[in-house]
Amino acid sequence: MTMMEMESENTEKVSVCLSGWLWIKGIVAKMMAKIDEIAKQTEKMAKDDPRKLIHSLKVGIALTLVSLFYYFQPLYSNFGVSAMWAVMTVVVVFEFSVGATLGKGLNRGVATLVAGVLGIGANHLAIVSGKTGQPILIGLFVFLQAVLSTFIRFFPKVKARYDYGMLIFILTFSMVSISGLRTNEILELVQKRLSTVLIGAATCVVVSILVCPVWAGEDLHVLVAQDIDKLGNLLEGISDECFKTSEGGDSKNERSNLVSLNSVLDSKSNLENLANFAKWEPCHGRFMYRHPWKQYLKIGNLTRQCACRVEALNGYVNSRSTQGPEGIVGIVQESFSRMSSESGKVLKELASSIETMTKPPFPDPALVNLKIDTKNLKSLLKSKLLEDTNLLQMMPVAAVASLLIDTVIYVENIAEAVTELSSLAKFKCKDANGIPGESAMKNSKNPKQFATRGDISSVRIDVDEADPMK
Repeated sequence: MTMMEMESENTEKVSVCLSGWLWIKGIVAKMMAKIDEIAKQTEKMAKDDPRKLIHSLKVGIALTLVSLFYYFQPLYSNFGVSAMWAVMTVVVVFEFSVGATLGKGLNRGVATLVAGVLGIGANHLAIVSGKTGQPILIGLFVFLQAVLSTFIRFFPKVKARYDYGMLIFILTFSMVSISGLRTNEILELVQKRLSTVLIGAATCVVVSILVCPVWAGEDLHVLVAQDIDKLGNLLEGISDECFKTSEGGDSKNERSNLVSLNSVLDSKSNLENLANFAKWEPCHGRFMYRHPWKQYLKIGNLTRQCACRVEALNGYVNSRSTQGPEGIVGIVQESFSRMSSESGKVLKELASSIETMTKPPFPDPALVNLKIDTKNLKSLLKSKLLEDTNLLQMMPVAAVASLLIDTVIYVENIAEAVTELSSLAKFKCKDANGIPGESAMKNSKNPKQFATRGDISSVRIDVDEADPMK
């Protein structure tokens, strides 16, 4: 082999080794970058909501506690392999909030108890029928309960609150009744399964309540107030943007508005889940027994309907399509800015009342002013529509005004719903700015003078009357 061939072979080896090293280095660099990205996401998640990290620790504590059935021989001697049901119960029952955990725990415990008793009864009837009829009856019982239980799961109220319990009922009944065909210790089997399930569920509930509890009711309360506050901020922002002649807009502000609107519009399922979980929770903090959780759903529904109108208004604002005759635009602009600003202030005030659990003030000058401004705007549009011959130019302005009037109607509906909530939940009264407190209301000889905002029938806006196109 010549010197040149040896040098060429060495060069190829070095090149292969270098390529391999660079390939390995690239893979390591990508892995380190991925690990760094995951670490940053984890840190951000922990900072944004520390409760998620605490929840993870609580699950670990609960699993460690129930695993003592395997660590200590006396406990394992009593329960044996059935102790695994306690571990499984913790895994499937422990949820983020106390209400969800308590609801699942009760569903699992009650379903296991009822299904176990019925399974023993079904097995006893099958034994009485004889060895020939026993498997036939067991199969018939399993078929009937599965069909009936599965059909019941489709009922809306059952689906919302007891779906997990029905699922456990089907599973436990089938296991108990079928196991009776091969074992004579069916009663002991049911007893061990029930006791371990109850121990696991109780462990979850106790840890969930005692260690940094997360209450679904509080989350629902805060979420409803935040949604109303977001709408208030949007309406105040729209009052400064509409009827601008400039085509360029703040894209960052528009994106922020869109995110806020979408979060309100997409909150239905979250609110319903939180309300269902809150119904399971015991008294805690400011939330007493039989707190009106359904009222929060009513307020949330009205808030989403109002958000639909605000979304349409925001679309007109961003499209800059509200140009019309200079005279009418100049006159309407002042009313529009004032009404949207006042609507925003009313919503932010209502959000504050919910958050602090204080009754909204009465009388509310902002709602009265909105009623007056609405009538004035409607009269103005009627007169200008009759005078102006170019209806096509008037249409964008009339559409914006109609949407705003419709928004004011929903603002009033939200105010009435919040007032009803304050009455049902017994919110406290403010003792500031001349607003009577609880002591003044109790000692007053004329309680009607402290009527709530829901009694303002004189400022009620009629839906048909508010339409400027009529």
